[in-house]
Amino acid sequence: MATDMQKLIVTSEEDDEEGDGTDMDVKEEDGDSENRAKHIADQAMVGVEAGMLSDSFDDQFQYHHEVQDQVSTPGGGSGGRKCRPLEEKERTKLRERHRRAITARILAGLRRHGNYNLRVRADINDVIAALAREAGWVVLPDGTTFPSRSQGSRSVGGPSAAATQTSSHQSPQQEPPPSLKGISPGYPTSVEYNSGQMKGLLVPSPSPYDLSAGAHPQTSVMMGDGVDTPRIQPLTAGTVDTINVKQIVDVYPKLSEREFAGSAYVPVYVMLPLGVMNMKCELADPDGLLQQLRALKSADVDGVKVDCWWGIVEAHAPQEYNWHGYKKLCQIVRQLKLKLQVIMSFHECGGNVGDDVCIPLPHWVAEIGRSNPDIFFTDKEGRRNPECLSWGIDKERVLRGRTAVEVYFDYMRSFRVHFDEFFDEGVISMVEIGLGPCGELRYPSNPVKNGWRYPGIGEFQCYDQYLMRSLRKAAEARGHPFWSRVPDNCGSYNSQPHETGFFCDGGDYDGYHGRFFLNWYSQILVDHGDLVLSLSKLAFEGTCTAAKLPSIHWWYKTASHAAELTAGFYNSCNRDGYAAIVAMLKKHGATLNFCFSDLGVLNQQPMDFADGYVDSDGLFWQVLNAAWDVSIQIVSESVFPCHDRLAYNKILDNVKPLNDPDGRHPLSFTYHRLNSVLMDRYNFLEFQRFVKRIHGKLL
Repeated sequence: MATDMQKLIVTSEEDDEEGDGTDMDVKEEDGDSENRAKHIADQAMVGVEAGMLSDSFDDQFQYHHEVQDQVSTPGGGSGGRKCRPLEEKERTKLRERHRRAITARILAGLRRHGNYNLRVRADINDVIAALAREAGWVVLPDGTTFPSRSQGSRSVGGPSAAATQTSSHQSPQQEPPPSLKGISPGYPTSVEYNSGQMKGLLVPSPSPYDLSAGAHPQTSVMMGDGVDTPRIQPLTAGTVDTINVKQIVDVYPKLSEREFAGSAYVPVYVMLPLGVMNMKCELADPDGLLQQLRALKSADVDGVKVDCWWGIVEAHAPQEYNWHGYKKLCQIVRQLKLKLQVIMSFHECGGNVGDDVCIPLPHWVAEIGRSNPDIFFTDKEGRRNPECLSWGIDKERVLRGRTAVEVYFDYMRSFRVHFDEFFDEGVISMVEIGLGPCGELRYPSNPVKNGWRYPGIGEFQCYDQYLMRSLRKAAEARGHPFWSRVPDNCGSYNSQPHETGFFCDGGDYDGYHGRFFLNWYSQILVDHGDLVLSLSKLAFEGTCTAAKLPSIHWWYKTASHAAELTAGFYNSCNRDGYAAIVAMLKKHGATLNFCFSDLGVLNQQPMDFADGYVDSDGLFWQVLNAAWDVSIQIVSESVFPCHDRLAYNKILDNVKPLNDPDGRHPLSFTYHRLNSVLMDRYNFLEFQRFVKRIHGKLL
């Protein structure tokens, strides 16, 4: 913004002479690249800006401009010239306000209607970059922009006039970086370490198969009939029942795809939006939700999945539960003959990647936390994380006379009693028990709010008084009281393993004190899961229960597996950190929900980092094999939304492993998550095709 202001002041004199009071000219440093960027920006932004300008603001600006012109006319004498610097300053301020107002409306519209993951203080450069990426261009952190390989091939190959016009504005293409491990070369594979990723936001990568709104011009080029295609309409009309997967226009390159017809039937669930329920425990948009669920039903989806937020249901006072909105949801699901999976969400929502709403812990819990902040996880700097309760108070009566696990049990028992009819009718098919941040069994070792950015190793989260007391008792029982401290050479949130004395190769993690501490730290995690799942087994007897594990796949190829260690998984190169966890799940008959890192996550890695230290496939198969070794059921879930065939094929390969002699597969798959982009007609038709394949049906 400072650069824009400086350039605006420099050119204000020229604006006065030309009589243009609204344009802000910028000097061109590179003719070819500037023309390309301007061509993209003009086409992408003209429709957005046209619909967002305020008439009242324009009138005010025009009036102010006319007054300034009258004051600075030649007939005004020398007095007008003396006031000229002040006039220019006022005009500059007004133009800046005008620009900010336009930017604010653009950002608000894109966040609300376009599903763009823009940071809070995004500016017009972020908007242009997001639109350019969606159009298939590559935008580097320094602003360098060039067409991707697949985008260039579309423009050249299209016979329409639109393709000829587009290609005439493009300079010779630059080669994108080499493809990532496990991804076919020749397709765009990443957001190229974009600035959004550096801010902790993982922005979905454009795909050569992306049929979202931003890819429509390329889609019309691929039609090959010389006629522009109609504007894609979302699936909100009453004609969704007539959708046929064969209506998908064949715009995809020839892919070598496996044949899944006749394979095992894997049910598909779709995660509902985080904000489907408001803070009064009412459906935020019941009519819109009903319409979307009907569309999902038409696509043969088996059911939906929803978070039952502790911060909404038991918000104001202990053991005062409000289930009204969730009952209404169950009635809609039953009416449509769908199934429902529910999550007992004992964590807050907001502050993590993908969170678009804020749902804190119950107010009465926050009041207790203000007087006793040790009920929350704490890092070495003393920063409290109110995302969930510390496991150190699982057996401490600090919550108005109840322990943490008693609070969880009362909540689960209330849900079971209030929704008894839906359990008996089989509408509720599974209950997932939240065991930590994001509902996952892990420590909150990588909180964005405390400064963590991918791929930092994170920090240990055991500095509250209750966990430190547990560590002290364990050290004394071992006969080494001086081990009652957390190792102090573990780096910080964004350190890398080789930069620390604890996690580096041959570091203290494999010493006597290091092994003792990591054993204690990981055992606290297992004990917490064991305690809560034992109570959930009582509350939901006869119903399938599940626990969710995260995919901490970065630094997996290092000896220490540092990111996993800080999250509570003692999975260094000489240990299996998941065997004890799946054994605990087996003990309680619980199902394992593992979020494998799909194609969208692989696409986010910096090139030199991803190939060297990330192995999401290796972690995925380690966890699955550990679960299958003890014969527990598995359900899988995608991490981020995907809308292209390449990503769907990656999911299918994970859900239905090739050449598995036992034919093993997850009990169900959950698509993450229902949004307006999925409801786009072409995206939805591609999703419907995916559902048919995962069901083992003929296309």
